[in-house]
Amino acid sequence: MMNIMKNLIVLVGMMGCGKSTIGAFLSRVIGYDFVDIDKEIEKSENMSITNIFNEYGEKYFRKIEKLKTFEYVNRKKIVLSLGGGGFEDEETREILKKYGFVIYLKATPECLFNRIKTEIHRPLLRKNFSVDSIAFILKKRHNNYEKAHVTIDTTNKTKKEIVCKIERLIK
Repeated sequence: MMNIMKNLIVLVGMMGCGKSTIGAFLSRVIGYDFVDIDKEIEKSENMSITNIFNEYGEKYFRKIEKLKTFEYVNRKKIVLSLGGGGFEDEETREILKKYGFVIYLKATPECLFNRIKTEIHRPLLRKNFSVDSIAFILKKRHNNYEKAHVTIDTTNKTKKEIVCKIERLIK
């Protein structure tokens, strides 16, 4: 529990866990700015995440993602939505945990699949898209996601329920 509200609230988790939806809603409720790192990368690179992956590869994308994330670490009153793999980098994890309040939005592979099954722009899922492929990525990232300050299960929860829970944690 925190007595004072953090200036930086960071949402991490797998694609489809609700980072963008919850982040946008939470920021309106608490009066913070909302920043979606993937959207910021697309703006600065002037291309979609999928095209960045296709043209330059995942390594290049992760470098840009890290630099873009660090731009927001010292800003005030920000809800930051990190890309699904953005919390994999150790330095990024440590910096975000030091300067922000990191919340892991967790969901089952089945729930994640159902939320994103119509979204063909997901670069890591385009070839082998299934509950099993999501479970595989989730298993690889699980230990790092669990290093967040708190975990909130978003499976079968409304955005209002999730945001109310976050509000209680940050106030």
